[in-house]
Amino acid sequence: MTLPQGSEKVSAVRDMFDTIAPRYDLLNRLMTFRLDVGWRRHAVEWLDLAPGSSVLDIACGTGDLCRDLYQAGYRPVGVDLSFGMLQNARTAAPLVEADALRLPIGDRMVDGAVSGFALRNFVALPPMVAELARVLRPGGRISLLEVATPPNPVMRAGHAVYFGHVVPQVGGLLSDRAAYRYLPRSVAYLPPLPDLLTLIEDAGFGAVRHRLMTGGIAQIITATRRVESV
Repeated sequence: MTLPQGSEKVSAVRDMFDTIAPRYDLLNRLMTFRLDVGWRRHAVEWLDLAPGSSVLDIACGTGDLCRDLYQAGYRPVGVDLSFGMLQNARTAAPLVEADALRLPIGDRMVDGAVSGFALRNFVALPPMVAELARVLRPGGRISLLEVATPPNPVMRAGHAVYFGHVVPQVGGLLSDRAAYRYLPRSVAYLPPLPDLLTLIEDAGFGAVRHRLMTGGIAQIITATRRVESV
């Protein structure tokens, strides 16, 4: 399976998420054994902003993180490229259909931003991170949740079998086979961790911290928007 690039990737990702939206939450819960619920809560907890802060949920999907943000006392706004995902959203937060590389938001307008399992689905990470830096106020925070590769070789091997073979089979039975073949392989879009952390720092963020969870099958990157301009 060849991974799409450029404008082809934009169309492929949008169409894929439109297709799997009705059962996306169900498959997430089943295939992570509900671990994704705790991961999202950690992403919100480690955002560490004052109550009432405005927070963008980038690639919000059906609004899982928006609900967690609201419960934590924040004012969330969801943004997603897929209209199908927004149609299936279960959140009272305002939702906007938009490309994360061209956010319809003014400079320094929000206090924070989160994303859940979205980094590998953007056409390119540098312009996405630059957009986050543009819309965040100085001192604003980001918390980015993504899949990861376990550092332990035994767990890494088991995870490779599960993520690469079991997930596509289950996804094919309950939703769209092509989509759930793509999602494990899309990890190849992620740059090496040092490069990703450097990218975030170079975009104008400091206090960059990386945490692995559940033996390294998921990761959260947090950072603070520096006061000086990019």
